[in-house]
Amino acid sequence: MTIAHGKEIRGRGHGRSLRYDLTGVPPGPGVVAACREATRRALNSWFGPADAPDTRAVADALLLVSEVVTNAHTHGGVPSELRLDGTDRALWVQVSDTDPHRPRPHGPHRAYRSSGHGLYLLQRLAARWGTVPRGPDGKTVWFQVDLFPEASGPGGS
Repeated sequence: MTIAHGKEIRGRGHGRSLRYDLTGVPPGPGVVAACREATRRALNSWFGPADAPDTRAVADALLLVSEVVTNAHTHGGVPSELRLDGTDRALWVQVSDTDPHRPRPHGPHRAYRSSGHGLYLLQRLAARWGTVPRGPDGKTVWFQVDLFPEASGPGGS
């Protein structure tokens, strides 16, 4: 399944912005896979093989897209929009949904559980993340993944 409603947004940064309307995508695992594939296509288009980002950072970004869209579907009502913004060094992802409540962990992280890892992964893998209210109609969860690690100075870091 692909997201048929992708719209490229011009005029910001280096033209590396895409917005996908998710309201027509059937809820469930299909929307998660579609968002993950849209992110993979955007990264390939924006950076290509010659300028490819760090593979670990790309894997982290794709995992976090999956987690945030899954959380929106499972806990946040209906995912309504995916927005991707690429800079020279980072990927910004925004996932909007129809639930105005901020995500919060339900107790401490427990690795042995079959679910409940999304916010923990955001805290561990994203350079930054947060939420923005959208009034009574929902919220946007956003995160940033640094695609190109900073060069370490003399002596390493």
